[in-house]
Amino acid sequence: MTLNFPAAAWRPEAGNIPAEPNAFVGRERDLADLISMLGHVRMLTLFGPGGIGKTRLALKLAAELTPDFADGAWLVDLAEADSPDRVVSLVAGAFGIRPEPDRPLADTLAEALRGQSLLLVLDTCEHLVQASAELVQRLLRGCPELRVIATSREALRVRGEVIWRVPPLGLPDADANAAMGDYEAITLFVTRAAAVRPGFGLHASNSAAVADICRTLDGVPLAIELAAARVRTLSADQIRNRLASKFELLAFGDRTAPLRQQTLRATVEWSLDLLTKAERKLLSRLSVFHGWSLEMAEQVCADGQIPASAVLDLLSALIDKSLVIVDAEVGGNGRYRLLDTVRELSAERAQADGESPALRTAHRDCMLALVTDIAGRAFLRGAPSWPERVDMYLRVLADRANFGIAILYCIQHGDADAGLRLCNALSSSWLANGDVSDGAAWIDELLAGTPQAQAPAGLRARALAVRSELAFEQQDYTGAARFAAAGLDLSRACADGNPASALRMQSLTLLLAGRLSEAAEHADAALAAARHARDPWEEGISLAARAAVLAGQGLLDEAQASYEQALEALSGNNRWGVANVLSGLGLLARARGDAAGAVRYFSDALVIYRQIDARPEMARCLGAIGLVALAVTDLATARTSLSESVRLNLATGQRLGIARSLAALAALAAAVGDYERGVQVAAAAQALFETIGVRPASVSRLQSVFDQGRKRLGREAADAAAERGRVMSPRQAAALAMASEPAVPAVPASQPGWINGHDQAAAGSAVTGAGPGPGQGPDERAWPGPLTERECEVAKLIAEGLSNRAIGHKLFISQSTAARHVANIFAKLGFNTRAQVTAWVVKAGTIPPELTSPQARRLT
Repeated sequence: MTLNFPAAAWRPEAGNIPAEPNAFVGRERDLADLISMLGHVRMLTLFGPGGIGKTRLALKLAAELTPDFADGAWLVDLAEADSPDRVVSLVAGAFGIRPEPDRPLADTLAEALRGQSLLLVLDTCEHLVQASAELVQRLLRGCPELRVIATSREALRVRGEVIWRVPPLGLPDADANAAMGDYEAITLFVTRAAAVRPGFGLHASNSAAVADICRTLDGVPLAIELAAARVRTLSADQIRNRLASKFELLAFGDRTAPLRQQTLRATVEWSLDLLTKAERKLLSRLSVFHGWSLEMAEQVCADGQIPASAVLDLLSALIDKSLVIVDAEVGGNGRYRLLDTVRELSAERAQADGESPALRTAHRDCMLALVTDIAGRAFLRGAPSWPERVDMYLRVLADRANFGIAILYCIQHGDADAGLRLCNALSSSWLANGDVSDGAAWIDELLAGTPQAQAPAGLRARALAVRSELAFEQQDYTGAARFAAAGLDLSRACADGNPASALRMQSLTLLLAGRLSEAAEHADAALAAARHARDPWEEGISLAARAAVLAGQGLLDEAQASYEQALEALSGNNRWGVANVLSGLGLLARARGDAAGAVRYFSDALVIYRQIDARPEMARCLGAIGLVALAVTDLATARTSLSESVRLNLATGQRLGIARSLAALAALAAAVGDYERGVQVAAAAQALFETIGVRPASVSRLQSVFDQGRKRLGREAADAAAERGRVMSPRQAAALAMASEPAVPAVPASQPGWINGHDQAAAGSAVTGAGPGPGQGPDERAWPGPLTERECEVAKLIAEGLSNRAIGHKLFISQSTAARHVANIFAKLGFNTRAQVTAWVVKAGTIPPELTSPQARRLT
């Protein structure tokens, strides 16, 4: 059998250290010392006041060291963290690691990074130094190959921490006779000045003034850069004279502040005072953002004093003066930000001018309008195109901090209406990205307000349905059911309520609870409500939920039809939903034994998931493709796909996905005859399943690996291998499973096929985009005896009196495949007749005696 398996294209990034915006000047000796130091220490804190160059030095150091770390160097900016919990979530988010139910995110993060050789840069820790210290201590304890560089105005005081006080740049003494260009501070000033005024250089007529400027600024890099930006309009002498008078004016300020902090603040204030009134006003208003685009600045910062048409020119002037930083583009649009020190002082001026309340309100309105527009266009048929929708997805991610600022403003001011509108519009991004914990907490706070402060009932009903989806993504199925029920009650009680989403979520939670008839009723009701509301997106995903329920009932033809209707409803719409439906169709094809169809569906879904970097969904698709390849004895493809699947699961820290991947890799090892490795990996998978309290759907697969190991290795050797596997960490087990192995002959196609490693009910799991499918949750029950899931299905059909041909027709497999399943059943159970199989089925309780065929009842 020849199938077209896709190559596993995902590879982990080698980090996210940004490219340098301009030349790095000086600190060569510091860099050499720090590089040498990091070969011996695991935790380095670059310590010093704002503007001294901590971040720039850390990034340069990380860029130099990246080749030494197999898993790269990673930057996490903690400036946007507004609470201790956000420290962990920001670090986890940088690696794409998702929260797990009933487990601290720090533990999931530590497990995901365990064994990885990487450098982590935590920038701007001082405002949450305790939370930063606790996380660093946890990671260093659990991740032996991890190195951490922190930047802070305060030491973290972590065990093993080495504190490096970042010094000012080298300065000449007042009577220095050496060449001025040999000093770092002078070189920085000249380099930055030449960037804004080409041809600027150091010569006899200006060298004394430049040296005086750098000495006055105490060698602080940020202060020097701000001063150098002034050579576009001022001479070096003019800059020196103006700085001297500025510091004289500030001499009676806070003498208790460290000298360099006085220097930096004075320099920033001096730079602000040299701005025009309009430039100064715009800069103070821009402090409301955590990064912005030109359109955002025009919307929030323009008024009668600053017309929208003037914002671009003013912004350009602020960029020229080194007060605004140009960031990377997002979706073809330029992005900008302020350095923390500039933003802090600008915010103080906005507060002093009495503009902060209006700015925060305008910022909230801007973010609400932005995400409402995106949500309104991203889930409709027709335009925009899918690439444009991908850009929308990236845009929301780029403004994640701004959305958080806006929602927190709503919470602080009791504005549940705007807050819930923001959350409802952001929900699809949270679900696609898997970053749902903050959204869940924000909705809970906004719904908990006093009755007088509550949002309209229809808005709250929608928020409860969203909260149910977030709980489902967190695998909190009890909570998902509770929120869905509350949302349904509220939507039915108000005139503008739409119960479709709540009904859909109820159907899925009922499906997982095994209440199939109720699940079907709610799925049909959800579909009817979506069509009544003329909502094509909700109609499509309701059809997919209905298909999952039908698959759970064993109605495979009806499930196939419902999935196809879902694809039709979602055609020309958001392809994230299409990918979820395709993944569900792939599971359905696997349940039927249609290997070619399964690969086609999973491959098509995988392409879409890769476009939005949906790693957990990519891992599920690759794992499923690997199982199909194993079933048709394409062992090379099985190995490649399953290895990529386990890497992705390790990267996102999802223990359930890791356990499933290990179980599949154990089966692969046994299939190629490496029984010792197979038993070890299977034992590690079983131990992980037990740790997270889930009984695996692959229990028979694991048992088969153990049985083969005992048969081939002997019970004593197999049990010893299992014991070694049980004490392995998931990462150690994955490394063992993926280690190079000798080529072996392919196993015969008559070997029991793992293509049917999930029952039909599992065909609905990918449709929801989250959590295990039906029959895969904590209450899973193993199939009785030594038979696989598919063999038990065949055994039940034997008990019903079906022939091999009829069994093949019923299960959508060939007659010869059905015959092989029957032969395997006879061999495993030691039987010779169908009557013996029927008696065993009845005794096992998988089918009531009255449902067996009359002939079978007579024989038993």
